[in-house]
Amino acid sequence: MTAPADFAFLHPLRVRWSECDAQGIVFNVNYFLYYDIAVWEWTRALGYGSWNEAPEFLTAHAECDFKGSALFDDELKIGVRAARIGVKSLDCACAVFRGDTLLNVGKVTYIYVKKGTRETAPLPEEYIDRLMRFERITPARR
Repeated sequence: MTAPADFAFLHPLRVRWSECDAQGIVFNVNYFLYYDIAVWEWTRALGYGSWNEAPEFLTAHAECDFKGSALFDDELKIGVRAARIGVKSLDCACAVFRGDTLLNVGKVTYIYVKKGTRETAPLPEEYIDRLMRFERITPARR
């Protein structure tokens, strides 16, 4: 089971009214927005202080499974970690928690591209080294 302790990085987020449906439940597509916000903050935590410094990726795949409902004004924690490091790709495991309760779990696969292009390239060793030092759970390697 996924728990907050599985993540070296958790980003706090409070649910806003505009993210909810008429029942006050977070509308499903917003979980991908939460992942995206947390991935950028995780990138900062890895030591990339600006967009110009950060490696550039394209999203290849995104999925999530719903375990519970986040509600308006809930205080959430969004966990992100490198789950698998490929030659040119990276799988990020994501999870949304209210306290220690798992509400949502997902995966986003990114493809590394050369800065300012859409040309794929191998992940830089410097980036892989940062990931390996940062993560609490060692990412799988391919």
